[in-house]
Amino acid sequence: MTDFDTLMMRRALDLARLGTGYARPNPLVGCVVTHEGRVIGEGWHRQYGGPHAEVNALAAVADQRLLAHSRVYVTLEPCSHFGKTPPCADLLIAKGVKEVVVCNLDPNPLVAGRGLEKLRAAGIHVETGVLEAEGRWLNRRFFTFQEKKRPYVVLKWAETADGYLAGPYFQPVRISGPLAQAAVHQWRTEEQAILVGTRTALHDNPRLNAREWPGQNPIRVVIDKNLSLPPTHHLFDGQQPTLVYTYRERATKDNLGYITLSEADDLFPQLFSNLYQRNVQSVLVEGGPTVLSSLLRDGLWDEMRILRSRQNLGGGIAAPRHGLSGLHEQFTLGEDDVFVYRQ
Repeated sequence: MTDFDTLMMRRALDLARLGTGYARPNPLVGCVVTHEGRVIGEGWHRQYGGPHAEVNALAAVADQRLLAHSRVYVTLEPCSHFGKTPPCADLLIAKGVKEVVVCNLDPNPLVAGRGLEKLRAAGIHVETGVLEAEGRWLNRRFFTFQEKKRPYVVLKWAETADGYLAGPYFQPVRISGPLAQAAVHQWRTEEQAILVGTRTALHDNPRLNAREWPGQNPIRVVIDKNLSLPPTHHLFDGQQPTLVYTYRERATKDNLGYITLSEADDLFPQLFSNLYQRNVQSVLVEGGPTVLSSLLRDGLWDEMRILRSRQNLGGGIAAPRHGLSGLHEQFTLGEDDVFVYRQ
């Protein structure tokens, strides 16, 4: 692996990131085409159902004759099967590409090495593992979904400097500043679903959309074991797909689905299994404290984001106590400090 290989793969990863929130449930993929040390084409997977990164990058090459002498960098193993689009491995072969450099192998059983086998069988020189760790982090949702058979779980909450996330009796309190609130709405566009428990839904009456950031709204997921939430709450306004997980029976209608869980089994493994079956690759958990503490206790999470205000509340509902080391990232957003942990 040369410095040029690293530079080109990093560029491909940057391109792939542009598809965040739009390519799902497909992985994020970027592609760079080079000829004699010069970039001649770039592309990424812009939209689910649309052309893949390799298709866009190869089409961007002005002089198609150069492809027969090109070196292609792609962040994920080119697909080898027919889905919504034809196999990218076949396209690379048809274009006469001579060399392909891959960041990560695709864990999807429909691919899982078959794309590379096709390329090598056609005489294309293939290299793998360039910036592999960076690629896995970029596509952590996709890899978790494929390997663990459940969505990637992000826990998020806002707390005061003295460790509270709501006032007494769950009275809503504005904790985060405007920059942190905008960041939360950006995070909502990056995850496929957003989850809250009964108390948070009852007391906060949240919309759970991304009105303060451009992008797609997540699927709303609410736990309402006994169907006690008022039908007048925002969650039931039909404005975006909503799933209610309950121990009771109720018919699904329009944009509102009811899923009955077994009281005899643990709730969250059932819920995550159902989301997996629905091809939901990631979920942002925004509360409340009982839901967050349960997931922390059982280790059913992948990433945790805590927004800590500098104000004190003096009492109320305590934020979860996680007791974790291994802080991954820390930064400041206006008057809030953000702490990111990962499993």
